Amino acid sequence: MSAFDDKLDFLLGEATKLGLNVNLDLFSKVAKGLGPSLYSDDASLVSSSDPDEMNRVKTSFLNGKLGITDDQAIEEALAEVTAQFGSSNRNKYRAIFYYLLVEKFGKGSVYGD
Repeated sequence: MSAFDDKLDFLLGEATKLGLNVNLDLFSKVAKGLGPSLYSDDASLVSSSDPDEMNRVKTSFLNGKLGITDDQAIEEALAEVTAQFGSSNRNKYRAIFYYLLVEKFGKGSVYGD
């Protein structure tokens, strides 16, 4: 197995612990899109309690990658996805977090899905 496959298996296990049933093809594409940050202990996590981090998710991913511009919808989606992890869960994996946002906004087409 490749390092990517190992990481994907780990993340799928984490998604299962959260009670998520993910579209494997789309999840794999979202994870692959994270590039090297997928393997970095710090960059692979989203700190939902850090306003700067949430702003980066908003501007770089939601505005930039997905083309979402509705600020109210973005704030609601960020709160919803954070709640899916549980506010006290310190392991909000970026691949899962981003996947949930892609699903929430129906933007699988950005990944050719």
